Amino acid sequence: MIALLIRDLRLALRAGGGFGLGLAFFLIVAALVPFAVGPQAAVLSTIAGGVLWLGALLACLLSLDRILALDWEDGSLDLMASAPLPLEALVSIKALAHWLTTALPLVLAAPVLGVLLQLPQAGFYWITLSLAIGTPALSVIGTFGAALTVGIKRGGLLLSILVLPLYVPTLIFGAELTRRGIQGMDTSTPLLMSAGISFACIAVMPFASAAVLRVNLR
Repeated sequence: MIALLIRDLRLALRAGGGFGLGLAFFLIVAALVPFAVGPQAAVLSTIAGGVLWLGALLACLLSLDRILALDWEDGSLDLMASAPLPLEALVSIKALAHWLTTALPLVLAAPVLGVLLQLPQAGFYWITLSLAIGTPALSVIGTFGAALTVGIKRGGLLLSILVLPLYVPTLIFGAELTRRGIQGMDTSTPLLMSAGISFACIAVMPFASAAVLRVNLR
């Protein structure tokens, strides 16, 4: 399993569409928002948490079609499916590799980009915490979408349409956690909901992803 994870990390970094592209997109979003809404610090500080969350979510979408597509194209996915390793473990490793190469850099970059959006000082901690808790759900749900659309030519748009509605609860509670943290309000409810969504996705989605992948590989 460790060897497969290392292989996926190398493929993600070599093929592109992960680390660099996601960060570049995240930076563009953070840089363009002040031009769109104006340079007023009060306005930017109010919307900073939500903008960073939305930017991270959209950046995660950019590399979802590559989670399984590369293995499908070279035929290695069929070999992995016939290996002793269960498909549930396979898709879990794929999701972990996506989180490490795409979502984790976004989590680390969010406080830095928050400076461009006049994010209050208290928000640096809360945006990092909320993204760290919520982004695993984005990767696991994205892997499910990739399993649904694997083998479909130009399935990237379809994948985004399928996955985006499933991302909404994570976005709502992640942005709410950041907002409440900045304003000094009670954060227990959005914190527990964000963590619950992530843990539920990690527990359930690999089985759903493996099931649809078995159908697509027949």
